[in-house]
Amino acid sequence: MARKRMQAERGGSSKMQGFIAGAGEIVQQDISDTLLQNFMPYAMSVIMSRAIPEIDGFKPSHRKLLYTMYKMGLLNSGRTKSANIVGQTMKLNPHGDAAIYDTMVRLSRGYEALLHPYVDSKGNFGKFYSRDMAWAASRYTEARLDPICRELFQDIDKDTVDFVDNYDSTMKEPTLLPAGFPSILVNANTGIAVGMASNICPFNLVEVCRTAIALIRDPGSDLFETLQAPDFPGGGQIIFDREQMEKIYQTGRGSFRVRSRWSYDKSAGCIDVTQIPPSTSVEVIVEKVVDLVRQNKLKEVADIRDETGLDGLKITIDLKRGTDPDKLMQKLFKLTTLEDSFACNFNVLIGGVPQVLGIRELLDEWTAFRMECVRRRTHYDLQQKRDKLHLLKGLELILLDIDKAIRIVRETEEEAEVVPNLMIGFGIDQIQAEYVAEIRLRHLNREYILKRTQDIEDLEREIAELEAILGSKTKVQKIIIKELEAVAQKYGQPRRTMILYADEVEEAEIVEKVPDYPVNLFFTKEGYFKKITPQSLRMSGEQKLKEGDEIVQQVEDQNNAELLFFTDKCQVYKMKAADFSDTKASVLGEYIPAKSQMDEDEHAVYMAVTHDYDGYVLFLFENGKAAKVEMSAYATKTNRKKLLNAYSDKSPLVAALYLKEDQELLLTASSGRMLLFHTGLIQPKATKNTQGVQAMTLKRGQRLMSVRLYEEGMLKNPNRYKKNLPALGAMPDPEDTAGEQLEL
Repeated sequence: MARKRMQAERGGSSKMQGFIAGAGEIVQQDISDTLLQNFMPYAMSVIMSRAIPEIDGFKPSHRKLLYTMYKMGLLNSGRTKSANIVGQTMKLNPHGDAAIYDTMVRLSRGYEALLHPYVDSKGNFGKFYSRDMAWAASRYTEARLDPICRELFQDIDKDTVDFVDNYDSTMKEPTLLPAGFPSILVNANTGIAVGMASNICPFNLVEVCRTAIALIRDPGSDLFETLQAPDFPGGGQIIFDREQMEKIYQTGRGSFRVRSRWSYDKSAGCIDVTQIPPSTSVEVIVEKVVDLVRQNKLKEVADIRDETGLDGLKITIDLKRGTDPDKLMQKLFKLTTLEDSFACNFNVLIGGVPQVLGIRELLDEWTAFRMECVRRRTHYDLQQKRDKLHLLKGLELILLDIDKAIRIVRETEEEAEVVPNLMIGFGIDQIQAEYVAEIRLRHLNREYILKRTQDIEDLEREIAELEAILGSKTKVQKIIIKELEAVAQKYGQPRRTMILYADEVEEAEIVEKVPDYPVNLFFTKEGYFKKITPQSLRMSGEQKLKEGDEIVQQVEDQNNAELLFFTDKCQVYKMKAADFSDTKASVLGEYIPAKSQMDEDEHAVYMAVTHDYDGYVLFLFENGKAAKVEMSAYATKTNRKKLLNAYSDKSPLVAALYLKEDQELLLTASSGRMLLFHTGLIQPKATKNTQGVQAMTLKRGQRLMSVRLYEEGMLKNPNRYKKNLPALGAMPDPEDTAGEQLEL
């Protein structure tokens, strides 16, 4: 009855009901508190546990996978199914089988993304240089550890690195791998964290080992004597700029260009590209070339196809008759990713802190890490030998009187008293006594004991050597040098990436031939643009415009002219007249805000037409100020299509005028006053967004209304309106306001 009453009080339901504190409530919180409590823990988790490699050269996902394979015995055995490896790795990495398998693929020999792969794969593992070449599922492929992994796990069982609990505390995993060579620089590593990233280019193993040795021997040695340049698994050609490379070596940041390698087959009339930059793919290159051909920018190319197969990467470009292959490739290097830049960011976790380090600092950190590994290994070996020596010292004492030992064991009534009696009888400790007591009766003879105790001198000598190593930094360094020399000799490979010096590289000048012919350019109040040839204009009828629209600018110029569209958001958009198709007066034209991809609610207010960026632009504002900006301020060396801060935003713009030489302007204010002045009175300013100088003095509540170029005969008495700047101007005579030319 009590239970029924409780159910009735809770609404009559017999189901368990939960309660979450704060659920559905809206809590106001300072943004700083939100960042500290939510964002920062997440960001640090990504930085420290996912995206940034550590000094051993691995991210946690790499390390967990390789250690699992090591524990599975895949270093010295046959391959097993990749699915089996993925399943075992989930004991350390709970992020899902797909993520684990992706990691394995990128570390595999079949994927060809590393100079020295860590996974010896069998089956289809895709290719790093192909975007669309997908790898097979894990149930179809097999893998084991590559032999070079012996150097990664060298003496890992000798307390060389720390171990921690896995995510559910069921097993241990290493925090780092005791890598016997600077793997952080040998194989490429890329990671994107929260607020930071890492992108480490690979270097040749032999060069890295030699550089590490040189820095150990002489910390001030020249890096370029042993480390020529990065070396990519896909080959290619590095365009070597000493200044750029020095910056990368010193700071860990910078970029360099990588160019594809190719050959010309004269008999087939085609170019074969066999090596491409690491930052692109076959599909990207092919698509770009096809697009350029469609745009009629690559008239020399007849066909392009991907012929990648078992022999490796191959992109074939068929040439049209009479095409110079060298000139075409120079053009392709300029227009496609057959030549691409590689941006370096040597961001590494050092002691849990992300640091961007240069080559010298990075190798110094690895050397310090490796010295600690060697010391810990030496201390482990020393302790093992000391323990063994201790046991053999006790066994040596038994040699003095074997009969006594047998008698003690035989005459002791209780088993528990055997060890204490041996300790008393021979003056040995419990560990030694336990060791002696465990010896079989058949081994309690002089021959066995002599054989075992002969190693005492060797052990003492080895212990002395190990103690000397621990006490000498130089001896530890010699061990590391010897190990590096052995790794370089055993696993070293020739460079795959050629080096081209920047001053010897041919750079093609891509000059697009723009048809040059006379055109009439029309710009309307609503932002529409038309380009009409004189012949078409003569044949056309009335200009078609939107209702309420009107033509505000008409310019006769050439098709190769450059157009600058100034907007009401103080920006300017640069285009070419050739970018627009020839049209007729009977069409509306192209809407400039849409054509130039202007911001929302942004409108074009003025069009400037130029060829050489000579002259200046004069801006006049409602507050009566005028700013003269040289047209050259809008010229750019690159193909930038949008420039910010084109003019001042302190007051609304009344007019913008592109003038090649100074002229007279007529200003009219809302008060009716008029001012006539020569633009030569206004000096050019160095900055585009300058407020300018006061041209027309305005009283409170007044504003500049209109600006017009003065033509002879517009005013009966022009001297009446000419004043020294700044000036109020003059009220117009009735005869000067008569006529349509002064209507606003």
